[in-house]
Amino acid sequence: MARLKRISGCSVALFAVLVMATPAFAQAGSESSASWFRFGPVTLSIAGAAIAVILSGIGSAVGIGYAGRASLGAMSEGTKDFAKYLMLTALPGTQGIYGFVAAFLVLLWSGIMAGDTAALTVDKGWQFFCASLPVAFAGLFSAIQQGKVCASGVNMTTKQPTEVGKALVLGVFVEFYAVLGLLITILLLISIRG
Repeated sequence: MARLKRISGCSVALFAVLVMATPAFAQAGSESSASWFRFGPVTLSIAGAAIAVILSGIGSAVGIGYAGRASLGAMSEGTKDFAKYLMLTALPGTQGIYGFVAAFLVLLWSGIMAGDTAALTVDKGWQFFCASLPVAFAGLFSAIQQGKVCASGVNMTTKQPTEVGKALVLGVFVEFYAVLGLLITILLLISIRG
């Protein structure tokens, strides 16, 4: 839990620094092209894409770690149902995929991938950045919680091998909120793209 609080605190601090620094760096970039750090719409868009991948990826890694440890423990006790445990272990990994999809859409629709950023303004950069946040935070928190649910599902399956379906359904309930985060991110990106 302390690790999760540190991750959340670092994310909020990064966001605060970006909010406070935007006017200063935008003015410095327009007055002098020799500035060592140009903070503008491309930087904001890339930061949004990066946050979507990083936070949802961290959540998936931690969630898979919980479920993976439980699966290895169950298999070390003589249970040989690897396929059941594999499904429960892989389930928290989908949030990382959602973050990757969101980052790809940000980079594609902002024009960064095509090298055409002429129409990208600071306002649009902020919009791309903020549109990345729902999938980033939903992915971070839901993957960790889903990993815990799946670890409990592994433990239940070792005692009641026929109940793996129930364990998967309960894991998918947590997944629903990551899907909502991705959906909101996609809807926001579509509205920005216009």
